Amino acid sequence: MRVIAGSAKGRTLLAPRATGTRPITDRAKESLFAILAPDLAGAAFLDLFAGSGSVGIEALSRGASRATFVERSTPALASIRRNLDLTGLAGRAEVVGDDVFGFLRREPSPFAVIFVGPPQWRGLWTRTVTALDRAPGWLAGGAEVICQHDPAESAEPDLEHLTRSGERTYGRVRFTFFRAGAAGRV
Repeated sequence: MRVIAGSAKGRTLLAPRATGTRPITDRAKESLFAILAPDLAGAAFLDLFAGSGSVGIEALSRGASRATFVERSTPALASIRRNLDLTGLAGRAEVVGDDVFGFLRREPSPFAVIFVGPPQWRGLWTRTVTALDRAPGWLAGGAEVICQHDPAESAEPDLEHLTRSGERTYGRVRFTFFRAGAAGRV
């Protein structure tokens, strides 16, 4: 696992010593960030179910102004902090040790890009996008929400503030994209 592009390009990231985390493959991450590139410069990025933090770190490396990492696993939190130090990006990051749904019940702060990468086969990605939809204060104008899940775990959540704007599949990884307010470009 490594940072693919930007200021921390080539830095190797540490994986957490925890069960239940599944790091994103470099191929899938590279494809995702090719899509997100126009939205990253100066963006506030939220990484939910952050695991190793590789997605949020990639966003920071590519120009996001700040990133918030939400993870409840103690070993994963340690990995995120180590990876932020290794890449020199800790100054623009906030690491929150909390359950994602507990975090989303807090007073919202808007983010331009929100990545949801939960453990599979528990219905967590649909539950999370629904929670974001019901608390639109998390969504900056035109915000993009990206959910990572297995293609067989696809669903149609009932949403009011978010619109499905596309899907991309890379092997056993599917990204489902939602846009706040209007359909996106994916």
